[in-house]
Amino acid sequence: MAKGRGRRDKAVKRQYEEYPYPPRDPADEHSRLIEGSPSHLGELNHYLYSGKRDFSKPFRALVAGGGTGDAAIMLAQHLSDHGDRGTVTYLDLSSASRAVAESRAKARGLENMVFHTGSLLELPEMGFLPFDYIDCCGVLHHLEVPERGLQALISCLAEDGGLGLMVYATLGRTGVYPVQNALRSMAAGKTQFEQVKIAKALIGSLPASNWLNKNNYLGDHKLGEDAALFDLLLHPRDRSYLVPELLALLQMCDVGLVEFIEPIRYRPETYLKDDRLLKLVRSMGTAEKAALAENICGSLKTHTVYAKKSSNTADTVAKFNPEMIPTLKDRNPELLFKAFSARSELNVGFDGESHSFKVPDGAAEFAALIDGRRTLGEMQKHFALNWGKFRNRYVPIYTLLNGLNLLWLQSS
Repeated sequence: MAKGRGRRDKAVKRQYEEYPYPPRDPADEHSRLIEGSPSHLGELNHYLYSGKRDFSKPFRALVAGGGTGDAAIMLAQHLSDHGDRGTVTYLDLSSASRAVAESRAKARGLENMVFHTGSLLELPEMGFLPFDYIDCCGVLHHLEVPERGLQALISCLAEDGGLGLMVYATLGRTGVYPVQNALRSMAAGKTQFEQVKIAKALIGSLPASNWLNKNNYLGDHKLGEDAALFDLLLHPRDRSYLVPELLALLQMCDVGLVEFIEPIRYRPETYLKDDRLLKLVRSMGTAEKAALAENICGSLKTHTVYAKKSSNTADTVAKFNPEMIPTLKDRNPELLFKAFSARSELNVGFDGESHSFKVPDGAAEFAALIDGRRTLGEMQKHFALNWGKFRNRYVPIYTLLNGLNLLWLQSS
């Protein structure tokens, strides 16, 4: 078993040395910043620090399994924009991936990053001071024993620190694992270059009945990028999780869930419109609802979550209070105002499937006042309402936008 594990560890490292993933060109940093979840500074502040973290003060972040740098670069740029007190430590097995990430940082002139090559399993022995935040995306599901990886992360997390995690989701990856198994039997002993050629030939030969062909939510094997194809279908080791399995992994390591991202995708009400079915859902707990939503939806390819040590999960999510400032993810209130003014329903696409949400009363007028500076209390005074009436009228709008991961709260 140990020999087999060692071979797979080496194979994983070899993959990312030859095929750094995702493919990135450092020259693109002059024209764009790739942003996403988790680890967007406004997002993690909302979920892990009640919207009240002051990022002009020292903030230590770790990106464990940094790949070609998307999360690390985004986080470092956000922290840099808030001053010079935040630092991002990058860690990855692959020196080739690290080289790409370092080149991207250099292109941006970022000086708040520290780079290390190594395994996150070695974290307890690396001597790092505790981190306030740890990003670990697309890594745990590639480990022989995922709980060992999560425990290693927890070992260097500050007591009040938080985690941003992403693992593969089972249902949205329907068709992947039978094709992986087929390729293991056909491409055993071949070089990685030869494996890619075999995989391309197999994809072109799959019958219409193959579940990968039927899965319209997966596209990495259609991008024409060898690194993406290899990561999806030729990876030496990966697994996926259903919601209950992910929650069990967290519990095993004494980690508590704070929230799934995007929250609205883990609410059965997003998919169910029949009042009889909705009545059955109302009494369910958060975990049960999330598992049900996953089973109904069927297209979730990944699970992204914010989490903390189980003893510190209470009251970490920002609350709809007068002193909080609503901030939009895309910083474009005009676009939101136009969308709310023009229609009674908001159509949102998840994995190419359109979902409609009723636009709450007052949504356009609420959106018009979001400028990243005005507090909810100031908005209340603008509308000349007492807090109770203001809250009752506008919480449904906040709930919709926050559920879509478009709006967060931060302290004034």
